[in-house]
Amino acid sequence: MRLLIVKLGSIGDIVHTLPALAVMRRAIPDAEISWVVEERSAEILRKNPMIDNLIEVDTRSMRGGKVIEGILLDASKQVSELRSYTFDIVIDFQGLIKSGLIARLSGAKVRYGFSKSGLRESSARLFYNDTVDVPTQVNVIRKNLMLAAKALRVEVPTADFEFPIVTTAEHVAEANAIINKAGGGEFAVLNPAGGWVTKLWHAEKFGQLADRLWEECGLVSVVVTGPKEAELAEKVAASSRSGKLTLAQPSLKGFYELAKRARVYVGGDTGPTHLAVAAAAPVVGLFGPTEWWRNGSPNPDDICVERNDIDCRIDCHRRTCSKWICMDSDVETVFAAVIKRLEKVSTGAEPSRA
Repeated sequence: MRLLIVKLGSIGDIVHTLPALAVMRRAIPDAEISWVVEERSAEILRKNPMIDNLIEVDTRSMRGGKVIEGILLDASKQVSELRSYTFDIVIDFQGLIKSGLIARLSGAKVRYGFSKSGLRESSARLFYNDTVDVPTQVNVIRKNLMLAAKALRVEVPTADFEFPIVTTAEHVAEANAIINKAGGGEFAVLNPAGGWVTKLWHAEKFGQLADRLWEECGLVSVVVTGPKEAELAEKVAASSRSGKLTLAQPSLKGFYELAKRARVYVGGDTGPTHLAVAAAAPVVGLFGPTEWWRNGSPNPDDICVERNDIDCRIDCHRRTCSKWICMDSDVETVFAAVIKRLEKVSTGAEPSRA
């Protein structure tokens, strides 16, 4: 059987689909599994032995604003490598018009996607010949597993999800170098970054949190950001009185190895947070315009800090906001959540993704 996964990005979306990949590989070991992904999101999938063919595309030219003929022309150019393969079944986990179009252009006769209520862009339904209904309020990891289960008639786990991420000695060495720079002892990982400005907790509060972690827990903080987020990291450092923090810009897989060894991770709804969940790090999530029940950790021991005392968060998903109070939790509230999460680790509770 020749299977194609369509999940283009982002990093978090890809991480959320990895348990479905693992199920497909374990259930149908002889299948030839291909995955089509955006080049800018492909790092986490490269050299994964569960994937026979990794097909990297750049679909930015397929965005809206063009007449349909132009979109189809751009799509045809992007899928030239895709058409060199033959597929029996394609599963579109993305639910966008462009991902549905890629599924259609793959040439597979059987094309699965979510039904209309489960799609991010309902018109994507036009490109499938079979759809799957899933509950409206379900964690996205479980949503993807349900699609795989019904498309391939396989059983899926309800807990202990497998996140197949392949790293090398180079990534381990990268993490070790960061840990050594931080003093070589126990540490917390703080991530002040996020794809949307509305997902950001205040950088100054991260600096204050780093002080509390050092003064009351003896934990040095490793502040992780991307290459274009140096200014954000500097704001965190400038707000710390103790200076007991280290700034780092690891690669995605280097970050994954770092998160595996962290005492606790604190961050918003962004790719590294989902990687930290995959690494089984103890997680405290800071959520505002998006929902923890959908995008957060399936581990019941992990904790979400969110504003439930306001009336504007239902189906928000705003990337800009003049009000923007959903991420205005105070340092004391977040620190209390960190202490609670650390206590769960100290009791020896086994990691669970139920």
